Amino acid sequence: MPEVTIVDACRRQGQGGSPTAVVDDAPFTDAERRRIPAVTGTSHAVFITAVDGEDQARPSYRLRFFTGEGELPACGHGTVAALALLALRYSGDADYRAALHTTSRVFEGWVKREHDDLTATFDPGTISPRDAGEPELPAIATALGLTSEALPDGACVASPGRPRLLLPVRSRTVLAELRPDFTALRHACDRYGLLGCYAYSIPDADGRAAARMFAPSIGVPEDVANANSTACLAAYLADQGVTGIAVDMGDHLGHPSTITANAQRSASGTLIRLGGAAQIARAVRLPRLG
Repeated sequence: MPEVTIVDACRRQGQGGSPTAVVDDAPFTDAERRRIPAVTGTSHAVFITAVDGEDQARPSYRLRFFTGEGELPACGHGTVAALALLALRYSGDADYRAALHTTSRVFEGWVKREHDDLTATFDPGTISPRDAGEPELPAIATALGLTSEALPDGACVASPGRPRLLLPVRSRTVLAELRPDFTALRHACDRYGLLGCYAYSIPDADGRAAARMFAPSIGVPEDVANANSTACLAAYLADQGVTGIAVDMGDHLGHPSTITANAQRSASGTLIRLGGAAQIARAVRLPRLG
């Protein structure tokens, strides 16, 4: 069986990060791919396949993302993890750039190296948030144990692949005290076609915020780091003139993580550069999956 590399993606100041399984794809069945997160002790796995192309100066790879529940069209911290591993394999001490193919699009990814530090960034694609309202907002707020009085304005739904609810709360304290009813939350998300709920504190003047991502519908009750939802938040805040955010996640799970996102408005829409720091944690040999 192939070797799996565990990459801690979206680390904060040299610590934590979301453990992510990165695998050179093989003739696995999708059922076997779904098992790999569980057997490696991770929430997500990303599978890499080299793609032949005419541009030899820019390598290309196909990425597929899986949780225990099935395949995802996109995964932000999985993309950070894959880029970090590819850079270590192929760039030496140089910065790295690659074209990445997913089920729906092709986009650029970059890795900057400073000594042993790797920072991966990529373009998450066009994101167009819409306001959230009845009946999805009250159903999910109730599942999180929140009353309407506890919610500031600004809840929205956005999709970098699958839609999710972005729910502002009044402070980091309120965020830390959330105790979701995961059965009710999964029912509400399934009913309204949502990947999950990304609850976040209002960013401070420097664009610093905290967030927790609850996604029981994909088998991840709480995600250590959810980069694509942070991209959704950056797209939403860009309409208010915010050009950069840094979002802390994972503290509640013992894995401090930070995702950064910079937004720039243009005639073609909001351009976002999303990223995080990463480090190779270890390599493990897969057991037989059959």
